[in-house]
Amino acid sequence: MKVNICGIDIDGYAFDEVVEAIAHYALSDGTPEYVVTPNAQHILTLQKDVQFREIYRKAFLVVPDGVSLLWAAKFLQTPLQGRVNGTDLFERLCAIAPEKGLKIFLLGGRPGAAEKVKETLQTRHPGLQIVGTHCPPYGFESNPEELALINSKIKTASPHILFVGLGAPKQEKWIYANYKELGVPISIGIGVSFELVADMVKRAPIWMQKTGLEWFFRLLVEPNRLWQRYILGNPHFIWLVLRQRLGSSKVD
Repeated sequence: MKVNICGIDIDGYAFDEVVEAIAHYALSDGTPEYVVTPNAQHILTLQKDVQFREIYRKAFLVVPDGVSLLWAAKFLQTPLQGRVNGTDLFERLCAIAPEKGLKIFLLGGRPGAAEKVKETLQTRHPGLQIVGTHCPPYGFESNPEELALINSKIKTASPHILFVGLGAPKQEKWIYANYKELGVPISIGIGVSFELVADMVKRAPIWMQKTGLEWFFRLLVEPNRLWQRYILGNPHFIWLVLRQRLGSSKVD
């Protein structure tokens, strides 16, 4: 089942179903695929970014990261089963990886984030195989030598799942440009999740996550970086959902 929110189709699977689908596919002999985790900001970007929409259209799974998407789906009378938060997905897949025999590679994050979260998760989950990490420098996407180095490291490590923390839409565009060449069964863009799990960036309390106030907590923690996304973006997203409910929503 898919739910349309502002012209974007969202898969209506529950969290555990998504985890199982990814783990199962990662161990199969299928062609490389990728997963996207939309929130309200993604929806806004998708309204005007044609390439981003094409990336979404071809994704293996499109799962609702933000509580705002759950609210929107309910308001549009097409409810979703629940939130599939990217950070929670990252943590759960790493938790089950040892018993499943899944190998993990971490790309992106702030300097030191991938290494720190590797230590954190391997301490938490003995036997977890994080077979490589790499933190590319700023502007790496325009550096052919750096791009070649990244691809070489990932192909040599041969992970089952590649987690990419570069921020949207950069991470999705990089994945789309490289996932077939890399040959990794599943690639997933997860934004700032390395920093959150490594406790380099404070995550909102559980009650704020469940009540849809995680965005407000993040705004308080990183106001200079996030004020435009939330103060300007949230009202725009609400307007798009209202317009869809009124029957006039379209992607131009």
